[in-house]
Amino acid sequence: MTITDREGDRQREAPLVDAVERFFERPDATFTTPGHKRAPWLTDPLLDLDLPLASGADDAQLSGDYLGEAEQLAAELWSADFCRFSVNGSTHGNEAFSLAVGAPGDRVAVSRNLHKSLFAGLILAGLEPVWLHPEIDPDTGLSVGLSVAEVQRALEQGVRAVMLVEPSYIGVISDLEAIVARAHAAGVPVIVDQAWGSHLGLHSELPRGAMHAGADGMIISAHKTLAAFTQSAILLARGDLLDFQRLNAAFELLNTTSPSAAIAASIDRARRIMATRGEELLAQSLELARRFRRELADIAGLYVLDERITRKFPTANDFDSLKLVLVLAGTGAIGFDVEEDMFEAGVRVELADRDVIVALLTIGDDDASVDRLIAALRRSLERRRAHPRLVSPSTVWSVRPEARMSPRDAFFAPRERVSAERAIGRISAETAAPYPPGIPALAPGELVTAELLDQLRAEAAAGSRVAYCSDPTLDTLLVVR
Repeated sequence: MTITDREGDRQREAPLVDAVERFFERPDATFTTPGHKRAPWLTDPLLDLDLPLASGADDAQLSGDYLGEAEQLAAELWSADFCRFSVNGSTHGNEAFSLAVGAPGDRVAVSRNLHKSLFAGLILAGLEPVWLHPEIDPDTGLSVGLSVAEVQRALEQGVRAVMLVEPSYIGVISDLEAIVARAHAAGVPVIVDQAWGSHLGLHSELPRGAMHAGADGMIISAHKTLAAFTQSAILLARGDLLDFQRLNAAFELLNTTSPSAAIAASIDRARRIMATRGEELLAQSLELARRFRRELADIAGLYVLDERITRKFPTANDFDSLKLVLVLAGTGAIGFDVEEDMFEAGVRVELADRDVIVALLTIGDDDASVDRLIAALRRSLERRRAHPRLVSPSTVWSVRPEARMSPRDAFFAPRERVSAERAIGRISAETAAPYPPGIPALAPGELVTAELLDQLRAEAAAGSRVAYCSDPTLDTLLVVR
């Protein structure tokens, strides 16, 4: 949606950006934080960008309400009734929603391809997850969306909310409208972690996004696919199935009392860019994505995910074509080797594992950057080509956890460190997540099985970074005593 779509639109305004610029224009003597005070003998061009919200962009009482005005404009653009800017990423929003939807001991339906931050939210809120398992494409090993029947199964267990990840890390989107309709018929709100889809709903050729599908809450990472600082995210909510006062209290409970005005203003600026130029910029990005797929179509054995996935699987209702997902098994190349070659060529990608490369294409790309990506991929695949192999699905897409304790109880339970072999059959007291994408393969409260441990150790041996566990070699694990 562009600014010309609405009469009397204020979307050209950026109140928080203006407040930041006024601060930089005035040589005030500041006897407040931050300690560097932008003094020329302490700062450099990087530190010169730093300023606080209180006693910086606004006064100590925040009487200008520049942040509030900016949040109202974002709510309008994304069709929400409630909006907050986060300077702690989508992690903040996932945890705030968790605290807002239920009380300790309540059940919530949660997609198993959740980010680790949502699992942290379950621990903080004491919620009991009823896991929703996306369908897996046997040919690629990738997650291809949730079925409505899977959500209905959870609704029948008396859940207080349905918490989804849409789009998935690889850009696939479930039938959100049908899922929302089923949940709303049961009086249950739907919360969507749309961290990877902040651009959705802002161009007619892209999927509509969670709020347009009727979701009650959504968190988007403005830094992932828009033009905002790292750590910036937007929490949005609508309708009457969520208590906005409680949601706001949860947000503030987790919020820093010293928010960066620079990060928040970058969100305001990113929103203005999308409101006024989003259609144009996204049209360019979509054409770049089409060209990328055309120019790699002749590489034997390489499979590049595209909209055909929606015809192959009913659970894949839509697809974000700006996610460039390459399955390498048919080429024989190893993803870690390809990533290494590309890094040496000055090209970095979002994810690499044994079989898959994911490159994120955004409004920040142009013909030159995509040319470099294509050239680096071609050179590496020529160099690394080997005998085709079968896909070895990543643990994070296929895990079926056996929960033995609530996440919160396991987190706070007495724990002990044991060898990996002795951990088999015990209850995990920690998280293990191949990263990226940061999806827990093992989490507090779940049974450690020999199969899961073998999978995780094989991924670590192949080159994956297993994050958030205390011993990344997986020679030992923390388990409930």
